[in-house]
Amino acid sequence: MEPWKISRGPIAATELDVEKANAINTLLIRPVGVLPAKPGDPILPFAVGLFNELRPLLKPDAGVTTLRRATAAYVHCRRYYFASAQPDSMRHGVDGEPVEPLSSEDRLVAQTRFLSLKQNTGKAEAPEQPAPVPPPLLSKNEQIRAALLNRKSSSARAG
Repeated sequence: MEPWKISRGPIAATELDVEKANAINTLLIRPVGVLPAKPGDPILPFAVGLFNELRPLLKPDAGVTTLRRATAAYVHCRRYYFASAQPDSMRHGVDGEPVEPLSSEDRLVAQTRFLSLKQNTGKAEAPEQPAPVPPPLLSKNEQIRAALLNRKSSSARAG
């Protein structure tokens, strides 16, 4: 697979992206510029090692594991991968300033993950077949009676 050559421009954050960004910001002593503040803001790929810049900003009552999970939820979403896969994508520091271009290898990984998530989302959006309705539960006596009736009717047919 070849990395994409045509840029789609900045990838706009959705309400869900902003919610994930807010989950990270609420754990920090101040909001960080690398995260979208409102829908329509661009999704900015993180600089390598950005998590280590976020850790010192962690509120005293917030846990590192919680920050790691919130960050993972943000960076492992479809639009983040889409933003990272663009040919002109740049990595950004904690305050949102461009630091360096993404390598072609990283862009290709992001492209592959984006396409995989897009394919899986398409399957999830397909209408599902209704679940089969389970037979009504029978009491032990009803189960025995049904089994005896079945036996009688099949022996009557055989005879």
